Amino acid sequence: MKIHLKHHRLESKGMTQQELADRVGVTRQTIISVERGRYKPSIELALRLARVFGVPVEALFELDPEEGEQT
Repeated sequence: MKIHLKHHRLESKGMTQQELADRVGVTRQTIISVERGRYKPSIELALRLARVFGVPVEALFELDPEEGEQT
């Protein structure tokens, strides 16, 4: 999965990880883990993150074509 969260966060007037964490109700460590690809967010968290930036979830999280389709 490709994660574009950090790009959107920095484009949003240099929002800090802590500011984003506060806005979506998680810890800064959670944001760090998501940005580094160590933690895949729940659907609820992904939707809250997308809402903060006013973008669809797919703008923040993208499946790698190499991962293939799961059935």
